[in-house]
Amino acid sequence: MASAFDPSAYGRSISDIYDATVEDLPTDAAVEQLHRLAGDGPVLEFGIGTGRLALPLAARGVRVAGIDGSPDMVAVLRAKPGGEHLQVAVGDFATTRVGGLFSLVALTTNTIFALPSQDAQVACFRNAAAHLRPGGRFVVEAWVPDLTAFHRGASLRLLALGQDVVVAEAARISPAEQLMATTKVRLTGEGVRLLPANHRYAWPAELDLMGRLAGMEREHRWSDWNRTPFGDDSRAHVTVYRVPPD
Repeated sequence: MASAFDPSAYGRSISDIYDATVEDLPTDAAVEQLHRLAGDGPVLEFGIGTGRLALPLAARGVRVAGIDGSPDMVAVLRAKPGGEHLQVAVGDFATTRVGGLFSLVALTTNTIFALPSQDAQVACFRNAAAHLRPGGRFVVEAWVPDLTAFHRGASLRLLALGQDVVVAEAARISPAEQLMATTKVRLTGEGVRLLPANHRYAWPAELDLMGRLAGMEREHRWSDWNRTPFGDDSRAHVTVYRVPPD
């Protein structure tokens, strides 16, 4: 399942319809919590994409910068009102640096799993910490792995069913390397789109250890952007890591 990592590949396949695929995500709640966690300080978003979170944050008066591996996604962002004013670097957010220090670094929508290996994910945590002011926070949103969803290493599930769109996902998993390959099949009146993606998944406790290796401690973990308590039945998490204030 492993192949050479290309941070621009995902955006090439989805950038023109990405906004339509995330319409049902809790954007308002995410923006509210990110704004609260950032306080008066600037925000850096790893995987800024088309600006779903960055543009509403900027509209609130927050200074926002971003890193994204996809020139195609950044082009969509730039074409939106306000998108031309954001500082955005195109590159691998595990290693790419931008100038300045931030009160908050955000990595949402499961994007930590887009990195191809544990080493890359550890590097991402360290890169986040290097961008943070003393006392700054790193927020990671991700799903919780559920191996029971797979039969003989494969799964097929219906994600959305509506009058105008049907979305299904086929997945194959490699537990030994914690790798998963997925292809979403999106059917609309305009035709069929195949949206492939690769994931290197990690459990919440593993991410906590990455945070500690980067010099951060876990401050919060919720099940969602509404701060619902995290528990045994949680299928996703929003976790806040913090660098020491001194």
